[in-house]
Amino acid sequence: MIPYGRQDITDADLAAVRSVLTSDFLTQGPQVPAFEASVAAAAQAPHAVAVNSATSALHVACLALGLGPGRRLWTSPITFVASANVGKLCGAAVDFVDIDPETFNMCKDALAEKLSAAKRTGTLPDVLMPVHMCGQSADMAEIGALARRYGVRVVEDASHAIGATYQHRPVGCCDHSDICVFSFHPVKIVTTAEGGVATTADPHVAAAMELARSHGVTRDPALMQGDSDGAWYYQQIALGLNYRMTELQAALGVSQMIRLDDYVARRTALAERYDARLDGLPLARPGRLDGARSAWHLYVVRVDPARRREVFDALRADGIGVNVHYIPVHLQPWWRAQGFAERDFPNAEAYYASAISIPLFPTMTEADQDAVIDALARALA
Repeated sequence: MIPYGRQDITDADLAAVRSVLTSDFLTQGPQVPAFEASVAAAAQAPHAVAVNSATSALHVACLALGLGPGRRLWTSPITFVASANVGKLCGAAVDFVDIDPETFNMCKDALAEKLSAAKRTGTLPDVLMPVHMCGQSADMAEIGALARRYGVRVVEDASHAIGATYQHRPVGCCDHSDICVFSFHPVKIVTTAEGGVATTADPHVAAAMELARSHGVTRDPALMQGDSDGAWYYQQIALGLNYRMTELQAALGVSQMIRLDDYVARRTALAERYDARLDGLPLARPGRLDGARSAWHLYVVRVDPARRREVFDALRADGIGVNVHYIPVHLQPWWRAQGFAERDFPNAEAYYASAISIPLFPTMTEADQDAVIDALARALA
């Protein structure tokens, strides 16, 4: 079986993790700050906060921006459920903005229309969470401008997109957002096994996320009330969680980040090879946003909805580990119970009916890729 994604673990990665296992720190040591520094450098962001998953990063990002009961989060219906769930975990109301059918990202025109209507009814969102689907940035200049016009904070869900660029700047620099979140799950561009990082240009937002990830506890005398009782002393000054990343995860991330540019280059080469060799087959290839360079976490083709299940099953039977990313969040049973229904977001539903993610990962050989292309051609015949 050729999987749709696969991590690449090298001897250098293994050595980095082993070195932590024989060190004095398995948690709360030097590797987490080193990993944060490597991500901040890659994203050209002043601050990076590492946590144990991208879901945790989205959660602390929303908490840092004051999302809570009586407030609203809007995100994309084409994403993993975590993007929406974190809003509910904060106690906020959650809604969705339909996608652009070519890029699969939040549609700026749909957003403009929805914001205008929400302004009239007094139901504007407090936080907007565009998702950089497949590794390609959403149109953040347009989305950011709309958010500023209506006084909305922005969290980029860039779980797929470390190493991507938008308007010649790295995704994560936060030129058009308050916070940007990356995932380091094994099938993503770079892995820490599980892990997430939130970048920001705002030191106060960074400090709030750091506090939220570690129980709301500080040892910083400048943040405490009153005098310290001694060197052991700490205070809880906010309500927080235990979302800390381990030293083992961070050491793996530090080692992997050295190869970030190589990984993105290889994924890009494979995507371009797919573009050329899939030409002429009865399918739609991924669309491109002008001014954006994808990190190519996923390569999604779209086929005739009437044949999608047949094609998917034929590929799986042929040893091709295809998948579908994603089932629209608003059609999940839990979200239907919140009042969402079919036809609420037609572009997202049309995308889902036709989408298949085909294999793409940096250690994929051209022979592997040819096997995928041949199997796809047979399934579509």
